[in-house]
Order: sequence, then structure tokens, then C-alpha cells
Amino acid sequence: MADPEKTPATHRRPNATVTGASFTNSVVIILPSIGRDLDIPDSRLQWIVSAYALTFGCFLLLWGRIADVFGKKAIFVAGSAWVTATTVANPFIPNEVVFNLFRGLQGLGAAANVPTAIGILGTTFPPGKAKNYAFAAYGAGAPLGSIFGNLLSGLITSYANWKWVFGVLAILAGVVTLVGYLIIPAQPPPALVYAGSTNNASTPPRVPPMIRSIDWFGGFLITLGLVGLLFALTEGNVVGWSTPWVGVLIGVSLLLVAAFVLWQMWLERPYNVQKQLAGHAWPPRPLVRISIFSRSGGPFGAALIIMALFFSSFNGFLVYATYFYQDYQGLSAIQTTLRFIPTGVAGILTCFVVARLLSVVPTYLILLFGNAAVSISSLLLAVPIPAITTSYFAYGLPAMIFSVIGADTAWPSLTLFVSHALPQEDQALGGALVNMAGQIGRAIGLAIATAIQTAVMASERGVDVAHVGSTQVHDEPTLKGLRAGNWFNFALGVSSFLVVLLSFRGSGIVGKIPDKPSAQPLQRPIDEATPSQPSAQAQTPVDIEAGHGATDRACHNNAIGVAVSKD
Repeated sequence: MADPEKTPATHRRPNATVTGASFTNSVVIILPSIGRDLDIPDSRLQWIVSAYALTFGCFLLLWGRIADVFGKKAIFVAGSAWVTATTVANPFIPNEVVFNLFRGLQGLGAAANVPTAIGILGTTFPPGKAKNYAFAAYGAGAPLGSIFGNLLSGLITSYANWKWVFGVLAILAGVVTLVGYLIIPAQPPPALVYAGSTNNASTPPRVPPMIRSIDWFGGFLITLGLVGLLFALTEGNVVGWSTPWVGVLIGVSLLLVAAFVLWQMWLERPYNVQKQLAGHAWPPRPLVRISIFSRSGGPFGAALIIMALFFSSFNGFLVYATYFYQDYQGLSAIQTTLRFIPTGVAGILTCFVVARLLSVVPTYLILLFGNAAVSISSLLLAVPIPAITTSYFAYGLPAMIFSVIGADTAWPSLTLFVSHALPQEDQALGGALVNMAGQIGRAIGLAIATAIQTAVMASERGVDVAHVGSTQVHDEPTLKGLRAGNWFNFALGVSSFLVVLLSFRGSGIVGKIPDKPSAQPLQRPIDEATPSQPSAQAQTPVDIEAGHGATDRACHNNAIGVAVSKD
């Protein structure tokens, strides 16, 4: 086993690389400039962001499984290179449709980055302080990139053309690609050995080729279902929820998602498992073993629900805080961004604290605190304060600080819990699941919040929703609509708090440092029992070794990274 004192040093660089990958997408602040140059109307500007989010959220699951099969480093580097190439091309495209298409291609590359980044952290770091610091730093990077990236974009746009923003982001993505290739440890694909697959130790199990081990049909079902769902939710507030095709598309998308779940359950039936163990080309191994929700040793499903609710609340706060400062108070993009800077400082400080708390404080207490803080941030902007005359330091500053403290507390706790709940060879898939839950939660939550905001504004103006008009500076209906949206974000945070209270009590300390390393071999049970082998022979995958010790420097070196998902 490696020297515990040396383990953090050998792992710091790959941690810095995967957390740094997220600086590459911050274009929200330059949307007006892009719209003017490409002649894009305000009603369609959202697609510059939505096209990215659509492909990102929908391809996470498939990329997560591909990374677990073919190797996390290879997929991470390939995804970073793809983001680099598509980002370089974007500023040279003069057409709105093609511009949005390349934004979608950027999201496709980012979808390969995020689950592999979490998978690399999960497999590189053994349980202990080093792993706690790694996940705390990665979680702290989530809000920081949005802040620093948008600030950088605003500064560049103020003194140069918006196209230079994509140039700088492409350079950063290229650096991540090169550094990732050079320093991330080589992680060969798992041997796909199954406990209990043979009673004769001298006879190796027959394993199908890697390409056949991926459930491509399941990937098609879940990807198509999520694309339809997120597209309908994105367009619903643009074309109107009463538009017939919106409801039809949502219904069809939900049917596809349900079909995916049933398909995965069928693939886990003992008869099919026997064929998979015997090396048959059909049926493939499931993309997601549905049984992990009951066999993961903890409230795995509840963790995904919490991520969806909590991230929706946090993202909603960021969106509505931006609306409040720009659309209601009439501040410029730079003035608005400056009001978000305290979240960066608070995020770095929270990283150090949470890294220590993960190993000594029960997980449910950390999650309760994080969700409470995120809820309070929305509450501070929802209450009827004298918005024009009240100082930013009275409500705005505390709200910013509470939001990032809550996010940087809950996010690493959830990702670390998922990492511990799954075997080593499913780490990238776990990263995909937890991020997909957040993306779906964000899309649904923002769609509902926007619908509530629009309805309140229409009611205040005495018109129907179709003729509500746009937001206006120092306009009372605008302010009431924004407050209504923040009340909904507050309700999401409270709901997440209640799920933690009901599901995570007694879940233990997720970052607890083990007393000694385990010597058990890494094995991956597909099913608890098959007709020829009793379930007692199957063993749960364990981490190969346990490590101790990390330094504050490990957190400091990685706190500036940002997750690509925060576009």
C-alpha cells in the first residue's frame, strides 16, 4: 500500500484536472451581444444555452456506461478534445441554427467529461481524507466556475468582441485535454469478472467483447426519452403549455423513459443473466441495474431525488437573482456579476470546512444544513422587501453566501455517497446518474418557476398569459412575478430538506476513514442469485485500499475548478 502521507500528493494533479474541466462554459452573460451580431430575437436567445443543456443532460447516462467499459481516462480526454474543437468553431459560424447546433455538440462532449471526472475521482482516491478533499473540491468548483467564467466573459466582452470569449474557453479546454492526457493515471477498463460465474477457479468466465457489453438499445430509449422531455420543457414556456404538441411530446417521452426502466428490469432477470455470464452476444448487460436502488446499502434512490430538488432550487436562485438585478433593478451584466463574486470566496472557504466535516459528521446532518441554507437563499429574495432602496448587503449578500454554502455542502455529500454506494467499475455511471438527476430537476423546476412567474405577472397586469409582455425595470408586476418564482424555489429546497429528514437518518458518516484496507478482490455481481449459483457466493465490490491523510493544499489546488454542467 502507498504511504498515506504521499497518497494525496500523487492524486492532487488528476483532481485539479477533472475539477478544472468546468471552466469551459460560461456564455450566459454574452447572450445579448451574440443576439445582436447574429440577429437572433430575444425569444430564441435561450437556445444558445438550452442546446448545450439538452445534449449534456440527455447523454450523461450513456457516456457514463461507455466510460466504465472502455476506460474513464480515454473518454475524459476525448470529451475534452471534442469540447475544444467545437468551441473553436463556434465564433466563426454566422448562422443561428448552425451556431446552436455546435452548442449542442459542445454539450455532447461535456456529457462525456462530467461522469468520467467523478468516476476518476471515485477510483483514484481510496476512502479517507484524500477522497473527502477531492469530492469537496469538486463540489466547490460547481458554483465557482459559473461566477468566474461569467466574470471573465463580461470583462472580455467589455473590452473586446464576444468571439474572444469562445477563444479563451477553447484554450482552457485544450489545456484540460493535454494535462488530462499527461497526468491522469491510466485506468484500464474493468476485467468484467463476476462473482460466482464459475465453480472452477481454473476456468475463466467467458466474457463478451466490450462493444457488446453496452446496452445500446437501452441507451437509445433513455436518450430519446430525455431529449423529448427536456425539449418540451424548454419550449413549453416559449410556445405556450396549451400548444398540443408540447403535451403529446411530454407524454411520449415519459413512455420512453418507462420503457427503458422495464427493459433494464428484463435484462436483470436470472435467465438473461445466465446468458450474459456465458458470453452470449444477446442480451447485453443492462445500462443501469435497477436493483442498485435496493442493493446499494443506503438510500440511493433518495439521494437522486434530493439532487434533483436541491439543484433545481439552487439553480433557480441563481437564475432569479440574475433576473432581479438585471431585469428589475436594471443593472449591467458586469454590475450583476460583481454581486455574485462573494459566492466564490464563500465557496473556497466552504471547501476546506466540508472536507473535514465529511469524515466526522453524519451525512444526514450535513445534507440538512446544506438544503436549509439553499432554501434560505431563495427565501431572502422572495419576501416583500423594499427592493429599490434596500442595500445589497441587507438581503442580497446573505442570500449569495447562503446559496453557495448550501451548494458546496450538499453537492459533495451526495456525490461522495453515490461513489461509496456503487462498485469501482460503476463510478462513472454513478456520476452520470447523479448529474442527470440534477439536470432533469433543473429543467423541470425552471419550467414550473417560469410558468408561475408568467402567471403572476399576467394576473397583476390584467391580461392573459399570451399577452403578458416582457419584464420591465422597477415594474411592480415584474417584481411580484420574480418573488413568486423564488417562493417556488424555496418550496423545492424545503421539499429536499424533508426527503433528507425522512430517508437519510441513520445513514452514517459517508466520509468516515476506514481502520484498515480491505484485501478482498474487486468483483461485480450482476444478480444476487442465478439458477446455478446461490446468492451467498456473490460478493459486493470493495475499494482496493484505504488511504489516510490529506492536506489543505489539496483542496486549495482544486477549488478553482468548475463542473461543466453549470452552463
